[in-house]
Amino acid sequence: MSATLVSLIRAGNPLVLVETTDELRAAEMVRAAAEELNRPRFDWSLTSGLRDGSALEHPLIPPGEVAKALDYIWGSAPDRAIHLFRDLGPHCKDAKIHRRVRDIVGRFGQRNSSLVMVDAGGVAQDILQLGVAYELPWPTPEEVEQIVKQTYHRLRQQRVEEISSSLTRRQLEQLVNTLRGLAPLQVERIVTSVILEDFALDEDDIPKVVEAKRYLLGSLGCLETIAVDVNVCDIGGLNTLKHWLKLRRGGFTRKAQEFGLESPRGVLMLGVPGCGKSLCAKAVAADWNMPLLRLDPGDLYQKFIGESESRLRQALSQAEAMAPAVLWIDEIEKAFASASSSSADGGLSKRMFGTLLSWMQDHRHPIFIIATANDVSALPPELMRKGRFDEVFFVDLPNCETRGEILRIHLRRRKRDASQYDIPALAQAANDFSGSELEQVVRAALFRAFSEGKDLSNEHLLAEVQATRPLAMLSREQVHELRQWASQRCVSAD
Repeated sequence: MSATLVSLIRAGNPLVLVETTDELRAAEMVRAAAEELNRPRFDWSLTSGLRDGSALEHPLIPPGEVAKALDYIWGSAPDRAIHLFRDLGPHCKDAKIHRRVRDIVGRFGQRNSSLVMVDAGGVAQDILQLGVAYELPWPTPEEVEQIVKQTYHRLRQQRVEEISSSLTRRQLEQLVNTLRGLAPLQVERIVTSVILEDFALDEDDIPKVVEAKRYLLGSLGCLETIAVDVNVCDIGGLNTLKHWLKLRRGGFTRKAQEFGLESPRGVLMLGVPGCGKSLCAKAVAADWNMPLLRLDPGDLYQKFIGESESRLRQALSQAEAMAPAVLWIDEIEKAFASASSSSADGGLSKRMFGTLLSWMQDHRHPIFIIATANDVSALPPELMRKGRFDEVFFVDLPNCETRGEILRIHLRRRKRDASQYDIPALAQAANDFSGSELEQVVRAALFRAFSEGKDLSNEHLLAEVQATRPLAMLSREQVHELRQWASQRCVSAD
């Protein structure tokens, strides 16, 4: 894990900057690097003072003496030493400290020593320019698995209550994948929490870990973490898409990689508005036990030059930190439709589109992308070719049988027995209705029945069907054109 840090120190970099909140792990990597290079190590913080790595119990400089600690490593420390300073950045605002750090960097270049600054942030820009940045890598799956096992065994030894585990090897891999993108201490806390909830570690804990990770990381800049409260059974029709997703459910496991499979990359779903494209994104996240991240392309564009591209890169970086995850890019045509033609944005759409395409092609993180679009006529053709997405599906208006299935689902969700209603007749009457329009029929009929002081009847439902003008009728030409376009270019989702 410390190979990159070792190479930076071995190359003679006098200042290495590590920006992270995971201070313990950064310190451990510095210690491992010193051992591998067989170099003396010194450790400083404001509260513990400066200590020799081989005799940490005896401080060389007492706590609180920042200037004296820097003076010591500048004049008295041996050559080829590695000096770990924690949270030194805020002190560099003092002119004397700032000057001494610059002096140290100049002298360390001649003495082949290195100052490693571990800060959570706030390092002055001119100090940053003096050194090289080292990005602390996330724990590997093997390291996460080891933390899970150590936490489990520690709790078994500490607790009076019997703690058990029934995880299979596949379920353990799924749990480890879910915990990726977190610091070791965060992994330990989440695993401890789910175990102590019922004194067991089993398959039922995986959704709890997904939810805990979602709350822990919260809302991430341009990304919105979406609560997943549906499953595949809540979607009527789309049988081809459901089967396709079922075949790839285990594609992120270690067993799949050993078999020679690459992780599934994602799908582009085109179709008529209201036919379940967005619902599918939530269902996939629920079925695969992954957090769902929603990227709103319209939120990326900012008024200052370079800020829009920066927000896109930040969003993609945040998605990588949350991996494994389902990344839902909703109505992707909002952001990138103009990339296929001349536009008045000075080429911004094309640059952002190029950034997204490069990331989609090159990233190797366990991220499944679901992009949805309603108007695809202006989307660049590069977006829809194989390699960007595994498949391009078209979600059409439901047929009569599927309309009946959707009506049953929404009646069941509202505690009604669907067998008490003439579903075939209602489905036949609701020709060209989308899934969302059928849901609104059920909701409106319930309001009508409630206002009359009666229970929901077939007549209430039929009256709402007859009173509704579906989108396929209001925008008949556009819907017909979309269905004609997709008939030879996309795979039918149903």
